Amino acid sequence: MTAGDIIEAQIPELLKAKPELGKDINAVIHFNISGEGGGTWTMDLTKDSDWVTKGINGESKMTITVSSDDFVKIREKKLNAQMAAMQGKLKFKPMDMGLAMKLAKLLG
Repeated sequence: MTAGDIIEAQIPELLKAKPELGKDINAVIHFNISGEGGGTWTMDLTKDSDWVTKGINGESKMTITVSSDDFVKIREKKLNAQMAAMQGKLKFKPMDMGLAMKLAKLLG
């Protein structure tokens, strides 16, 4: 499993199954994932479908920066997202605690 698999396949599948998660977040999020299998993505949760695109597109409410390895570990529940953030492995810019908590439901 790679960060791309999670962002491009797993998260859209989850959003199709539970559209209320996207509606609750209702924001554009940029992902900047470093390392092997990383890249940049834009997730637009203000739309009803086609949420994920490669690259940084438009203005975002938040940018998430994390290594590919740590992102996969968070998704597999091998790394706690809150601990990763406190250790500086997972960064949110700007830090919006409310939005970060909503994203945790989608990513965790």
